[in-house]
Amino acid sequence: MDGFGSITWWGFSPALDLCQQHLPTNKNADVSVSLQDLQVEENPGSGDLNILLIGAGDLRHVLKTIAHSYRRPKQKINFYIIEQSLELYARQLLFLMIVLEPQDRMGLQEKTELFMELYGNTLVRQQSCEYIEKMAGELIKMVTDFDYLEKMLPIVDMSSLKFKERDFLEGIFKFWRNPDVQIYDAAKCWELRLRQHLGVRYDSRKGVFDWDYNMKLAERGAKVINKHEYSNWRDSGIAFEPREATYNTPNKTMASGRLLTNREGDKVPRRGYWGDIVVGPFLAHGIEAEDESLFKKQNGVYTKMATDITQYNILSMIHEIATKTKYVSPDTQSEVKQAKLTEITEEDEEQNEDKLVVDKPLSQKYVPLHVEDVRIHFLPLNSAADLVKKSKFKELFNVVFFANSMVHHLTSDLSSVFASKATVILETVKFMVDLQADKLKEFVDKITDMAKGAGCEVLDPCDPQSDAVAKFSFTR
Repeated sequence: MDGFGSITWWGFSPALDLCQQHLPTNKNADVSVSLQDLQVEENPGSGDLNILLIGAGDLRHVLKTIAHSYRRPKQKINFYIIEQSLELYARQLLFLMIVLEPQDRMGLQEKTELFMELYGNTLVRQQSCEYIEKMAGELIKMVTDFDYLEKMLPIVDMSSLKFKERDFLEGIFKFWRNPDVQIYDAAKCWELRLRQHLGVRYDSRKGVFDWDYNMKLAERGAKVINKHEYSNWRDSGIAFEPREATYNTPNKTMASGRLLTNREGDKVPRRGYWGDIVVGPFLAHGIEAEDESLFKKQNGVYTKMATDITQYNILSMIHEIATKTKYVSPDTQSEVKQAKLTEITEEDEEQNEDKLVVDKPLSQKYVPLHVEDVRIHFLPLNSAADLVKKSKFKELFNVVFFANSMVHHLTSDLSSVFASKATVILETVKFMVDLQADKLKEFVDKITDMAKGAGCEVLDPCDPQSDAVAKFSFTR
């Protein structure tokens, strides 16, 4: 197994608002098409905006798109998600529940920190583990009773999943609910992956980490990721430590199963950590932000790290989903001398955070925040090729995203599910540190040919060294 692993716990490109109201005019613009240009009114049977995500690994694009939806004219958005592993669906459901936690159960800051921990750390705080165990019980009820799902998480639709997939999801949540920390030794699993990947270089691994950071990640545009936070994650599996605390409890949401071959040649199932150990969870939310002050430098060095940017972005998204207003950090408010109400709220929230978390959340009933005009459909695993067989998907999708590990699904047959005007976004391998520079161009050339073969045209020229996604337009 290579360093990228066999399961994609996080994305390898920054989060995008897939519904921006304007066509991108430069390389830094978010990917999307205007509602008018998409001609969503011509979609058969509905005026909805339909977005298909194949192999994204996480909800970064979904959450950012929902968070920014109030900035646009009102439009119902349907997300359709296809992944390769049910463990990813399980995690995505959990993160949705965290984002939609009501204020009387959990404050904004604590939601953000909990999200970051579970998203990027193999080891978490004990109270975070207790949250997983508590919510796993709720998730079991949801996947086994769709009436309960509609009541507790109404934006989710799992009716397309097969019965065996729902049964497997129930098994995952039962594993999460088990309070025995010995059933998954995250630290040992991480060390075994490191030793297997590095081989004889294991004892000099710090030098390997420095090389990958300086010669690859930093050179490819991720210098805001601090060398020490990257090296610490490579060594321990702990990416984010938003507060001073003890991170020593296994994050069971990162455990997954895999068939291994024993000495006798037999296939045996093994639970372990089979995800990425070379790139890191910093790219999705930690290298871009609307607040330019996060990228200030002193003596040529960034004053903020990817952890700070990730915290800002996740907190902003959760705030915008809850309030439908743009988040302004206390520091920014102070600069413009408009901090009175919001800054006091933030200070009070941080001062009372521990009290909120310890005294109330798990004892209060979970009633999710209301989100209008959004529906998230989880489709059967690896079902991209089957979409063309169902008439309900014909010419449906206005925006389609492919992760770099799933671009082989972009075929001329699949284009039959694209709307009459659609945007197709293909993730590049820009940040895949195990690949040499010549492979980056080779990959972009390959996916460009694939896109053209499916009837797409280049929307924006893609530079293999600087662009994390390649953008194409499709017109029927």
